Amino acid sequence: MDFVSKQPGVAEPTSEGTAVEVPVQRPAPDIQPPRADGWRPKLRRVVILTDSSIVLAGTGLAVLLGWTGAEAADRAHLVSGLLAAALLLIALPVARAWDPRMLGVGTAEFKRLGHAVVATSVILALGGLTLLVASVRIWVFLLVPVIGLAVGFGRFAVRKWLHRLRGSGRAMASVLVVGDEAAVADMVRRTRRDVHFGWRIDAACTPSGRGPAGGSHIEGVPVVGDLDSVAPIVHAKRFAVVSVGRAAGWGPGRLHRLAWELEGTDTELAVDPGLMEVAGPRMHISPVDGLPLLRLSKPRFTGAARVLKTVLDRSAAALLLLLAAPVFLAVAIAVKSDGGPVFFRQERVGAQGRMFHMVKFRSMVVDAEARRAALQAANEGAGPLFKLARDPRVTRIGALLRRYSIDELPQLLNVLNGTMSLVGPRPPLPAEVETYEDMARRKLLVRPGMTGLWQVSGRSNLSWEESVRLDLRYVENWSMAMDLTIMWKTLGAVLASRGAY
Repeated sequence: MDFVSKQPGVAEPTSEGTAVEVPVQRPAPDIQPPRADGWRPKLRRVVILTDSSIVLAGTGLAVLLGWTGAEAADRAHLVSGLLAAALLLIALPVARAWDPRMLGVGTAEFKRLGHAVVATSVILALGGLTLLVASVRIWVFLLVPVIGLAVGFGRFAVRKWLHRLRGSGRAMASVLVVGDEAAVADMVRRTRRDVHFGWRIDAACTPSGRGPAGGSHIEGVPVVGDLDSVAPIVHAKRFAVVSVGRAAGWGPGRLHRLAWELEGTDTELAVDPGLMEVAGPRMHISPVDGLPLLRLSKPRFTGAARVLKTVLDRSAAALLLLLAAPVFLAVAIAVKSDGGPVFFRQERVGAQGRMFHMVKFRSMVVDAEARRAALQAANEGAGPLFKLARDPRVTRIGALLRRYSIDELPQLLNVLNGTMSLVGPRPPLPAEVETYEDMARRKLLVRPGMTGLWQVSGRSNLSWEESVRLDLRYVENWSMAMDLTIMWKTLGAVLASRGAY
């Protein structure tokens, strides 16, 4: 099958004497067609079935548990339950909680679920108030939220199932990435690191139609054409997504034309705005005479949200210290039996460059710092970090503590006194800060954290550049929702011991 595309420098005169470019026939690149993308409808059906089953089962159970034997009260309770279930099943699609593009990725799926639950409760409350139905109250304030929470856990279970499929290379969206060599390579590496996002890059188009040094591949991905080949390739091979990044000669007009050419297909168009690591609440779109402008608000380092974060940090730290008191006692006895002090204090750099002493359970021999110089040649750490996968200074009990991050529990004391936060950038050593470039110093705008994006993304397995990038992403895009997401993911990272040594 042949496709028409423009070739620069080929022109013919018209009857008016002006030269115009003439389409030249060229074959579509010989690439393997992407694998089937039929998992999306299947995922949507699974989500709808799971949601509906939980809503109906939860409603039925709530009705049975609330049965009193009083005929009028039971009838009102049953009617309220049926209305609650019907409203929730209507609110879910209305809130676009079943949109296949939102399923399995990010927090938007759960936000829309929350909107549906809130809308159901509000409508049910207004109806009960209008009709003076007292039995509605328990549904509004208890049963509907509990059922909504159960649906959320069901969504989480479906997501974990999807992640397992993607971990084995299934349920992936086939992607054609467009951009210069560096942009293509960066996108390939990112999608391979974040396999749970569900993108599999099968092909690439570059301005030259070739890879580095005239090669045919970038990071193992075949380069199948130049910028003029994008639309014909998509129509021939039916990619699920076209991801457009930085490329010389790729301007707004060409992007607009590609969007038109993809109309009528099921292919999504994803565009890198060129604003690295800035997203979420800081990004806004404002039209000016029909022209959409991307506006960036300043990162929030002060204000009510930060006060709330401080209050929650200290409250949670106090509660966790109380609950973990038996663990503290057991670990303290175990560490002390090995000889030396229980705690290890080390000077770190906090918010605005202020120095503080970070507290941990001692996991190394007493003279660990003195032995470091002799081990410098074997350093496996990235950048200015010093790390050894099998550090001979780590004690036997220390190895167990490090494996499950138990050695970091005393940092709750730092959170309690305000020098650290539960979530934030990794607390750096003064020697590390001396090597920082201006970009990396932005990490010091906020308090360091016991956990952060670096913790849930691999910790010691990360390169220095990746560690800095993750910390800066947190600083630039901080929100309470991000903190809660990171804390939830930290539990899985700790239990799996990912990157811990």
